[in-house]
Amino acid sequence: MKEEIFSAIEDIQRERGISGPTLVKLNRICGERFWKALQAVTSSLVKRYLFEPSKREAWIVVGKNRDYLVSDFYCDCDDFYFKVVIKRRAKSCYHILAKLLAEALELFSDIRVGDEMYNTLKEEWQILPQRR
Repeated sequence: MKEEIFSAIEDIQRERGISGPTLVKLNRICGERFWKALQAVTSSLVKRYLFEPSKREAWIVVGKNRDYLVSDFYCDCDDFYFKVVIKRRAKSCYHILAKLLAEALELFSDIRVGDEMYNTLKEEWQILPQRR
């Protein structure tokens, strides 16, 4: 299934948009997670931090409770940990899908900062929300 997601993302890059068949495919594979991801992209919640001069990147998706650090294969959200890794009920969380969609559609915010900010920002992103 992950291969199908990456195939659909490649279609989006090639088509420079989401065609009807690709939309149907992503809805079939990901369901509600796809729609949440698309909403995150269209709401400008995906950010790529570029650290200079190292050119290191960090992708962030702004979530309901905090900012989530994501890559193509990992997210630090609970949904990813419990439903993707532990229970294997999903192929991806919506944060990863949002990152992939935003990158394919080139709809993300680029934030350039100095390398000296890397550790500070990484600590900020790793702060877990307080449980009630």
